Amino acid sequence: MDGLRRASYGRGTQTNPVGETAFRQGGAEGATGPGNSQAKGPQEDGTLESGGRVRRAPTDEVRLSASRKDAQPNLSGLRTEGVANGASFAPSNATPTETVLTDSPGPLKRTPLYELHKELGARLVPFAGYEMPVQYPTGILAEHAQTRTAAGLFDVSHMGQVRLTARPGQNAAKALETLVPGDITGLQPGQQRYTQFTNEQGGILDDLMVTSTGDHLLLVINAACKDDDLAHLQKHLSATCEVEPTFSRGLLALQGPLASQALARLAPAVATMKFMTGTFVTIDGASCYVTRSGYTGGDGYEISTPADKTEVIARKLLAQPEVKPIGLGARDSLRLEAGLCLYGHDIDTTTTPIEAVLLWSVGKERRAQGGFPGASIIQKQIAEGAKRRRVGLLPEGKAIARDGAEIVIGGKTVGKVTSGGFGPTLGRAVAMGYVEKAHSANGTKVELTVRGKPVPAEIVPMPFVKHAYYRG
Repeated sequence: MDGLRRASYGRGTQTNPVGETAFRQGGAEGATGPGNSQAKGPQEDGTLESGGRVRRAPTDEVRLSASRKDAQPNLSGLRTEGVANGASFAPSNATPTETVLTDSPGPLKRTPLYELHKELGARLVPFAGYEMPVQYPTGILAEHAQTRTAAGLFDVSHMGQVRLTARPGQNAAKALETLVPGDITGLQPGQQRYTQFTNEQGGILDDLMVTSTGDHLLLVINAACKDDDLAHLQKHLSATCEVEPTFSRGLLALQGPLASQALARLAPAVATMKFMTGTFVTIDGASCYVTRSGYTGGDGYEISTPADKTEVIARKLLAQPEVKPIGLGARDSLRLEAGLCLYGHDIDTTTTPIEAVLLWSVGKERRAQGGFPGASIIQKQIAEGAKRRRVGLLPEGKAIARDGAEIVIGGKTVGKVTSGGFGPTLGRAVAMGYVEKAHSANGTKVELTVRGKPVPAEIVPMPFVKHAYYRG
């Protein structure tokens, strides 16, 4: 990485801006909020960023495929679940890995850091319609360890950012609560919350982060879902709110135990922020909005930046001795260790927040009052219990159970795996999936069907790696 800091720094490019608006703090204006991350803290639950979802077209679906005949096994035979093609757990000159995925028709979009990614030697792959870095030359294992022990910088500018402003006489928080089960009206200025858009069956259309600035609500939504989510918001909230997409803004995730000291050199106010809070800061003359949140289960921040300042800010962060660039491959292995959901795999339109063990994200008053799509179904599941439940799984040996692998007890299929991969911090395979409620107790012995063969496994609590959110 020393070579990185000596590199000749040029300007990046931004293509396909959509609905960018001015970034203002005062008056009736606000900012988009970063943070499609995990909301509540050290529960066993989790969520967030996906390249795919059930109701999305195949071009937005990103999952690894074992069907490629020319694919060679990864080192240790391991690969991550939600990562696009070219992912490797080793340096880029190592043996090619088993890889991925759906091709995106038409030109891929680029984030403001595209040129920087190329300069740093990133392996760029299609992800949710964007050309994104899956890894850098050091490989996923090194990037994963960097984020767990120091600080890693992720480009998540493909995520969707939206600002909601109440029209005269209206209340944006109350309006948004008609679409989500979270307690939005209870947000104080500078507080952030995780919630979901639900459908009439209680299924999850998308999960999102919501931050209040006092005057506005700042939303971050999944990349593959953002166009449909925007249409959903405009259809249902346009009468009560101004719905402003700011999709061309940059979004950086600085994650790891040393993230605070690195970012504080550029914006001292962030040092005292607590988990799931947000504030406006100025970095290199640019007005940014920072939340202390992330998708790794550890401490960190997400930084919403003007498009034309994103690369400058990224380079300043990478110049800090604690920070190195991290790709989507390590992002996936980090979130899996933390027990955080991947949309399109662990949650989708057919799963409810209760089945996904996300009850904590449903506001306490809202559990009784309802008033959101699918409320009656979710309320019934709260009262009576859901028929299935998301659980953690520890397979024996080196076999990796992938999305779709059957979970079997006594020859009977009782569920399926939704995410699985190698947990570098643990040095072993981990997975999560859904099983029938009667078989969901921790300590239950099961078998996972991997390549047609049974692999012994045990249902265990999540997270696999203890969360390390900063609460002051």
